[in-house]
Amino acid sequence: MNSGADEYDVVVLGAGPVGENLADRARAAGLSTAIVESELVGGECAYWACVPSKALLRPVLARAEARRTPGARQGAEAPLDVAAVLAHRDAFVSNWKDDGQVGWLDSAGIDLVRGHGRLVEPCRVAVTQPDGQERFLVARHAVAVCTGSRAALPPLPGLAEARPWTSREATSSSTVPRRLAVVGGGVVAVEMATAWSALGSEVTMLIRGPGLLERMEAFAGELVAESLAEAGVKIRTGTSATAVRRDGAQGPVTLTLDGGETVEADEVLFATGRAPRTDDLGLETVGLTPGGWLDVDDTCRVRNVPGGWLYAAGDVNHRALLTHQGKYQARIAGAAIGARAQGVPLLETDRWGAHAATADHGAVPQVVFTDPEVGAVGLTAEQAEAEGRSIRVVDYDMGQVSGAALYADGYRGRARMIVDLDRGHLVGVTFVGPGVGELLHSATVAVAGEVPIERLWHAVPSFPTVSEVWLRLLEAYRG
Repeated sequence: MNSGADEYDVVVLGAGPVGENLADRARAAGLSTAIVESELVGGECAYWACVPSKALLRPVLARAEARRTPGARQGAEAPLDVAAVLAHRDAFVSNWKDDGQVGWLDSAGIDLVRGHGRLVEPCRVAVTQPDGQERFLVARHAVAVCTGSRAALPPLPGLAEARPWTSREATSSSTVPRRLAVVGGGVVAVEMATAWSALGSEVTMLIRGPGLLERMEAFAGELVAESLAEAGVKIRTGTSATAVRRDGAQGPVTLTLDGGETVEADEVLFATGRAPRTDDLGLETVGLTPGGWLDVDDTCRVRNVPGGWLYAAGDVNHRALLTHQGKYQARIAGAAIGARAQGVPLLETDRWGAHAATADHGAVPQVVFTDPEVGAVGLTAEQAEAEGRSIRVVDYDMGQVSGAALYADGYRGRARMIVDLDRGHLVGVTFVGPGVGELLHSATVAVAGEVPIERLWHAVPSFPTVSEVWLRLLEAYRG
């Protein structure tokens, strides 16, 4: 079986941040490791998602905060320097070149194989290289699928011919469209509406549901919608596109809505979900369904694969489609692969064990970089109630915190903590307000650490910081 193939202990498909982290952990465990990548080393996050979107958004949010700061307000009224913002974005994605990432792989002792990899039989990967030649890799211990996800587009008449933006085009465009239609109301939709509106686009959002950020606490979407509307974004809820048409090669795009009316824009962004990049990985050769999400256990080992040699971390397992959570899974999977390769008889797969991605189930943090920012970890009140928990919800107006009032004139925000009354600790926290992204990790520690709420009373926040919201929440809880 191994004739004409290069042997490694671990073969990783996908050199995004998840694949890089898994390969690094496997290498740290003393295992020889190869990583296969068909595009840029660094993956979606580094070039078309987290990094470029935040590079676009940081000047927007900095100006918004300056406008709320006495003495700085007058200097922040001018329009953003679009060329400078786009150049800032381009610098952070290294002008879409991956030399630095490749250098890191070399320094870590991880072999890079350029090309498209697919399984051809258990533990064996065929890589079609850029020159068309085929190279075979055999894994002695594990193959890990870390190929991520791509934008999912609805089957609308005319959509393909209209050449819509997905998240990739929205984060990499070199020009500002005069009019931008955004279809969707999730994280990508609200962040890109925030960025391109501030850069000069007339933005219209078309949302099928009743509001924004529907997977988070309702007040988060409401506060973001209020701010977007004040910035001039038109938000239309309860509406769907039924057809799309572009006039000519460079002409405007016309969206037909379910009510029969039309919306015209120069570009249209569809931010309507994600699909796994598993359709051409040879999954059928090992009894799995191509194009589907991969079902894994808490060590990120794919279920129902004889021999237990196949792993999947990151978006492809559909547990939490966030870069940082995928990197966490990669660290867990890499440790599990290393332990199994070393013959460890019993892995630490109990709750919060070294080989269990427990945080995926109830301690997933996320920041939405809008104005105001949204930071949330754990369960919403609705989710906690659906699980049958006995809870108490505590809310507080963040604008009433001294540190928040000093942070920005007219600070608007809200905080919520959800207490599991039977267990005596927090199961969810949401913050909405300027600058709350850097506040979220304190909540993540409280939720993941299952810190007793009575102990949190002794965690004293510094005065005068926005973190004093913790004291106000606990005071409200204690009465």
